Parts: sequence; structure tokens; C-alpha cells
Amino acid sequence: MRFPTPLVRATLLRRYKRFLSDVVLEDGREVVAHCPNPGSMMGLARPGATVWLEPNDDPKKKLGFGWRLEELEGGHMAGIDAGMPNRIGAEALAEGRIPALAGYGTIRPEQRYGENSRIDFLLSEPGRPDAFVEVKNVHLRRADDWAEFPDCVTARGTKHLHELARIAQGGGRAVMLYVVQRSDCARFRLAGDLDPAYARAFDTARAAGVEMLCHGTRITTEGVWLDAPLPVDAAPQAR
Repeated sequence: MRFPTPLVRATLLRRYKRFLSDVVLEDGREVVAHCPNPGSMMGLARPGATVWLEPNDDPKKKLGFGWRLEELEGGHMAGIDAGMPNRIGAEALAEGRIPALAGYGTIRPEQRYGENSRIDFLLSEPGRPDAFVEVKNVHLRRADDWAEFPDCVTARGTKHLHELARIAQGGGRAVMLYVVQRSDCARFRLAGDLDPAYARAFDTARAAGVEMLCHGTRITTEGVWLDAPLPVDAAPQAR
């Protein structure tokens, strides 16, 4: 998924009110940029970090810049936009680049299911059971090369796991796809200490037959693309 507009470099001053950030552009101007991420962004949003912004001249948008990337140590990058995994997931599904989910001719986003929920993608193909696919954005790293989810309590995420478990228990195909939006991770596990309820729901869902998939991303200042699968910790996640 290429960025439609070339990004510009800036220095982060602070992130606040969840969706706002103050940054300094290379020409010295201080501006407010939209932060498209409602999570805690633990380990990111570091004052002084080098960030990359997407400028826009849309009069309908209140802010002239959107925060897209953050530079990490060792030349690595992190994607900031929490909506990006769904977009690059849709692109990868359409191109058949997710081996575990290849071979479905119809891909429908945002379909109603369960109790007042919407599944991110419903995949259909004659002769095969429909696949219900939920996508989660991952960008927490605390130790070694482990990517972790979530970075804060997510009651909505726990609900999604319960919904997927019910599908699997009923004989359907249910899939949770975790997309790691940082390039310095090589494996995935849950941050069970940050949200014990989510970890318990994850273990229950996996035992019920929900498929737990994880993919990394390739991140440059030109765009973000879904990359190779990453191993998911096989041990129980509840602590």
C-alpha cells in the first residue's frame, strides 16, 4: 500500500488527546499532526523521535498533516496508522499473498455477524466454508524480538475473540490475523499482563479452533506492505 503523497520528515514533540501530536518540521515550523491511533502506543510516541508525516491540502480536513511512521533504533520503522492493517490486508487478500487464506474468490469487508459486530473480512468460495477474518494492529515490543498485543485493555478485542470462538465451535472457519507494524520483530505473543481478560479469551478461542495467524510488514517511507508470516507463541497466553 503506497502512500498517495510523499512523506515529510519531522521531530515529535508530544502526542496528546489520543489523536493529536505536536511536531517540528525540518524547516523549523511547529505544526499539529493527526495521530491515527487510539491505543496507548506504549514504547512509541517518544519525544524527540524522528517521524514521517503525510501532508494534505484537503479543505475538509482540520489538520494539514497525518502521522504515518516513526523511526526506531537500528534503522527499523514502525507504522502508526492503526487502520493500515485492514488496508494492506485487503490488498494482500486480493492478490493471494496470504498463503493460509488463499483461494477465496469473494472478499467482502465489514460484514455483520455475531452480536452487533462486524467482521473485517468475510471470504467465500464455492465448495469451501466461509472464512471469518478479524484483523488486529500490533506495534508493541518490550523484550527481545517479540511483538505483543494488546498495548492496553481492549474489551472490544475480547468480544471479537468470543465471537470468533462461537463460529469455530459451530463448525465454521474463524481466523484472527495479527499484523505487526514494526520491522524489528520476528515472533508474536500476547501481552497477558496488560490485558488478562484478552489473554484468557485468546486461549479459549484457540482451543475452540480459531486460527491465530500473524504477519510482519515491510515498511518504507514510500508505503507499507504485508510481509511474511511470523510464528505465534504456542504456549498458553493467560498468566
